[in-house]
Amino acid sequence: MTKEEANGATEEEQQAQSKKALKKQQKEAEKAAKKAEKQAKLAAEQQSAEEDDFAKDRYGVSAMVQSQQKLDRALVRVEDLTPQKVDQLIWLRARVHTSRAKGKQCFLVLRQQQFNVQALVAVGDRASKQMVKFAANITKESIVDVEAMVRKVEQKIESCSQQDVELHIERIFVISQAEPRLPLQLEDAVRPDGDGEEEGRATVNQDTRLDNRVIDLRTTTSQAIFRLQSGVCQLFRDTLTKKGFVEIQTPKIISAASEGGANVFTVSYFKSSAYLAQSPQLYKQMCICADFDKVFCVGPVFRAEDSNTHRHLTEFVGLDIEMAFNYHYHEVIDSITDTMVQIFKGLRDNFQTEIQTVNKQFPSEPFKFLEPTLRLEYTEALAMLRDAGVEMGDEDDLSTPNEKLLGRLVKEKYDTDFYVLDKYPLSVRPFYTMPDPNNPKYSNSYDMFMRGEEILSGAQRVHDPQLLTERALHHQIDLEKIKSYIDSFRYGAPPHGGGGIGLERVCMLYLGLHNVRQTSMFPRDPKRLTP
Repeated sequence: MTKEEANGATEEEQQAQSKKALKKQQKEAEKAAKKAEKQAKLAAEQQSAEEDDFAKDRYGVSAMVQSQQKLDRALVRVEDLTPQKVDQLIWLRARVHTSRAKGKQCFLVLRQQQFNVQALVAVGDRASKQMVKFAANITKESIVDVEAMVRKVEQKIESCSQQDVELHIERIFVISQAEPRLPLQLEDAVRPDGDGEEEGRATVNQDTRLDNRVIDLRTTTSQAIFRLQSGVCQLFRDTLTKKGFVEIQTPKIISAASEGGANVFTVSYFKSSAYLAQSPQLYKQMCICADFDKVFCVGPVFRAEDSNTHRHLTEFVGLDIEMAFNYHYHEVIDSITDTMVQIFKGLRDNFQTEIQTVNKQFPSEPFKFLEPTLRLEYTEALAMLRDAGVEMGDEDDLSTPNEKLLGRLVKEKYDTDFYVLDKYPLSVRPFYTMPDPNNPKYSNSYDMFMRGEEILSGAQRVHDPQLLTERALHHQIDLEKIKSYIDSFRYGAPPHGGGGIGLERVCMLYLGLHNVRQTSMFPRDPKRLTP
């Protein structure tokens, strides 16, 4: 091809390209014009709709609350919406639990913690068509402020906690909008396990719940569990304070393993290493030696056990007790069992709403206990287990299946879910446990059980430095590592004993739940460090 021909071809190509570009520009211009026309039309429609919308000031998305103003507005709580409030105009703040639009009206269920109420927005002199549409489009879990008239209902609203009233909404403003796609549906998360499978509806598995714990904690079941747990702590503190105990705080970063075991978390501590406390044991005992007489503490306890069971956590809340006694360690047992009985009574009398709420999703028998608490000796328990066909040596520790079996046998014979097992074999207890004076094979130690699972381990402690040294050597413990512990008994120490209770385990067993992660707000186990 000559040079001239090549130039000609290029010119033709350029012309073709410019024609194409022109066409493209025309198309884009047409498209933009159409878009502008459509937008103008929409704006006009919106404007006329707004002009027609007499209720436009009665709904909308509020400006972000940045503490711009102090409103003199009292908000009513959902749980207080009873027939006494009928025909009152009230304000309330709640989450949109569900919404259902139907023609010229929209039904909402508004939720606040474990309480919920039905609400209605209907076209009328207070609400426009646009207001109903707005209400219907509010995403689930959004937080709203509503002004509404409380009305009595003819027929009980079975699906809500407030069954005798409903709200007729006159104003509704979104305070915080939830994203449209939720990681889990709350109604799925409260469905009893068996129900979903039969009807083909979803239930939520444990990992999904724990990965999205903030949403899962909003369910009525979770709300009830952790309000009851708060009650356990309150009752524990109140009961012991009335008994003359002093609450103490103990360090969680320590220089040696507190229980002398290998199951400790090591942390770097400047140029050396330290450990996370497995128990406040040493410090509780030091306080007794320092004449505090009776002490308790509530705080985190760490166990580096690679146990992926239904009842083990690597971090849990310990409710710990230690007290000096006069002549017999049963004074300590009586004090602890009475504290537990006061907790059980307090829960039974003051937390029925929470217990019933949890029962709807996880049915269980009411928790039974005796006054005074049943106390069995280890040899009696062995005899019961042997009668049931279990083969066990006199000095064997109880395995988990045998603990559960014993729990069932005790329930059948004594009709109680709570009891004490006393006089454990010395060989299965820690070095600081006081041996039984009448039989060196046994010890002055005890465990407490709820529904056949251990919730407390305790004992009379060895308070004599000479005997303590002998026991430590017998257990092959490096004396250098526990020198400060032994030294604390060299300057006169009263006889004393105590025990440690796992809060999450107590709540799980009291409610008859099957996994300790359900009663730990943000559980930690070998496989979970978040959220």
